[in-house]
Amino acid sequence: MSPANAPRRSALRRRRLLTAALIACTAGMAPLAYAEANWPTRPITLVIPGAAGGSTDIPARLLAQKLSERLGQPVVVDNKPGAGGQLGSGIVARAQPDGYTVLVGNTGSNAINYTAYKKLAYKPSDFVALTDMISFANVLVVPVKSPVTSLNQLIDTARKQPGKLSFSSAGVGQTTHLMGELFKQRTGTDVVHVPYRGSSPGTMAVVSGETQFMFDNMTASLVHIKDGKLRPLAVTGSTREPDLPDVPTMTELGMKDFNKVGWMGFFLPAKTPPEVVKKLNDNLIAVLKMPEIQQRYRELGGRPGGMDSEQFSHLVRDDQKTWGELITSQNLQLD
Repeated sequence: MSPANAPRRSALRRRRLLTAALIACTAGMAPLAYAEANWPTRPITLVIPGAAGGSTDIPARLLAQKLSERLGQPVVVDNKPGAGGQLGSGIVARAQPDGYTVLVGNTGSNAINYTAYKKLAYKPSDFVALTDMISFANVLVVPVKSPVTSLNQLIDTARKQPGKLSFSSAGVGQTTHLMGELFKQRTGTDVVHVPYRGSSPGTMAVVSGETQFMFDNMTASLVHIKDGKLRPLAVTGSTREPDLPDVPTMTELGMKDFNKVGWMGFFLPAKTPPEVVKKLNDNLIAVLKMPEIQQRYRELGGRPGGMDSEQFSHLVRDDQKTWGELITSQNLQLD
């Protein structure tokens, strides 16, 4: 072929190469697009960074059954307790971002830990927040035999007796601990933190009078309140609790920005395709709106979730900021 035809041969070769590249690219994209459009096609795993039977585990298992029925695939609950929620959270952060590995995170694992631990195997940007599952208010309680009958009286007593009053918690870094530290900071009082190994012994310490007060989990203290062993002074949520309609909120009593609750919610690895994120989130919210799920969650002493992703993301970021500032100011590092 003559030299005059060389440019034509070169152009033809480029077109062939471009066509081959487009075919290869399309072939690679087709299975991915199909997988996203038809998700889910296999079992989904809910990773819980806590023990079986715990406050996150029970509502998650109730939801898993209904979610499985809606999606037509098994939804498996996998408990990965350890290191204050770090183990399970780290597993999901490193998982394939395909929608089949979901973190049932909580206030500790996805808000408190980022400041409480200097060395953490994951960061906020590793996750995309979906919706909240359930939330639990804390209730400020004192022994029924205590002379303290109001929040103001507790504050006055603590100020008059610096270092004499103690509050119990379910452990260092738990919301029951940080609520007490927040109280201490906001009221300028000197009260002593006494951590216990779990919510139950912490609650019993207040019942017996071993400690003078506690920002207890609603589920743990409610039975003792109804049995007349604990006196509730206030709740921490933004609204009063249905089970304690006569107990005011901390905000009502003048404690500004004291409306924190302990929450559990769903997170996916950050690079999960938007189509999968939306489909899973829509189905989670639909399950959370089911009357039978809402009733069971209320029986557990919690408030059913179902926020849209923007609202839940805002809640998570706000708690990261609030608890982070408190942990830093009080030097509450856990490692």
